[in-house]
Amino acid sequence: MTQAYIVAAVRTAGGRRGGRLSGWHPVELAARVIDALVDRTGMDPALVDDVLMGCVSQVGEQSTNVARNAVLASRLPQSVPGTSIDRQCGSSQQALHFAAQAVMSGTMDVVIAAGVESMTRVPMGSPSTLAQKAGMGHYQSPEICRRHGEAVFSQFTGAEMVARKYGLSKDTLDRYALQSHQRAAAATQAGLFRDEIVPLPVRDADGRDTGQLHEVDEGIRFDASLEAIAQVKLLQEGGVITAANASQICDGASGVLVVNEQGLRKLGVDPLARIHHMSVLGHDPVIMLEAPIPATQRALHKAGMRLQDIDLYEVNEAFASVPLAWLQALDADPERMNARGGAIALGHPLGASGTKLMTTLVHALRQTGKRWGLQTMCEGGGMANVTIVERL
Repeated sequence: MTQAYIVAAVRTAGGRRGGRLSGWHPVELAARVIDALVDRTGMDPALVDDVLMGCVSQVGEQSTNVARNAVLASRLPQSVPGTSIDRQCGSSQQALHFAAQAVMSGTMDVVIAAGVESMTRVPMGSPSTLAQKAGMGHYQSPEICRRHGEAVFSQFTGAEMVARKYGLSKDTLDRYALQSHQRAAAATQAGLFRDEIVPLPVRDADGRDTGQLHEVDEGIRFDASLEAIAQVKLLQEGGVITAANASQICDGASGVLVVNEQGLRKLGVDPLARIHHMSVLGHDPVIMLEAPIPATQRALHKAGMRLQDIDLYEVNEAFASVPLAWLQALDADPERMNARGGAIALGHPLGASGTKLMTTLVHALRQTGKRWGLQTMCEGGGMANVTIVERL
């Protein structure tokens, strides 16, 4: 069977809301990632068959097919097409799956799977806000609300529901958040992210370079303490979720280059990893964020593997309750999960997070000499993608 391989994987360092990447138009941010993938392989840019790009808030500067616009802002020739994908937080992980399916089918040989989100310039929730201003009423279908018994579907409510279901206290969530910062800080100080990050000049509000370079994830709190995390106010009265034990709003872009055997010959490069399994699962849209648990169970069954076979896991830290529930339900090894920190410290640039996590996972497997990696994340609407890769 034709295989799908990752031959390059890069990301920007995360930028805080209003921070060091806020001067970048999201199209240009994505274009820099595309160019970096080309540079990493030394390939002829014309060999790219398609660009598939995840993006959640596809309005404003991220509208009118941000993927195609990123191609036009990059060094790729205009003959390269592009299309944008929204599977909520799993958008660029789904882009990776579509890219792998394309090269495995033989209809394409070289595909870029990427993602971008400028949460400073296109705030979270922008599409539904614009719909309401246009007189379209509440964005949710009345039939969906009738069927599922909810007037509003909220990821914040879902995070609280997950915490209650799995008996996770605020102190447990806060301690996990501290660990995320500590692991990310340690990885940064050891230079473990250096191979995956594309350094970018910091731009001012007018788009002019300031002479500074952005190459360290801006959200990491190198001096994080449990006392400071514990003092952050609750998002819901009587709840356990705070901004400190949830993912950070973040600007960023990421991408991976996916090829088949023919693509390997065309590029003349060696693969970093082989895509062993990919799947997606729908689950309860009310609790919403629990889907990675059954999705992982099904993925492992279909792949004929056990969780013990997997060396490293990346489980997106949308809220601390999500990876902690996943650990508990699957009886997983906490030392293998998010070993270099996660979105609580590094940020969650929505549509870019899928290929961002895969970039970190692939580089971590190579640096540690480990073989198997698994990635999953919760997604709006109660879904989860799962990808299993093998280091080569």
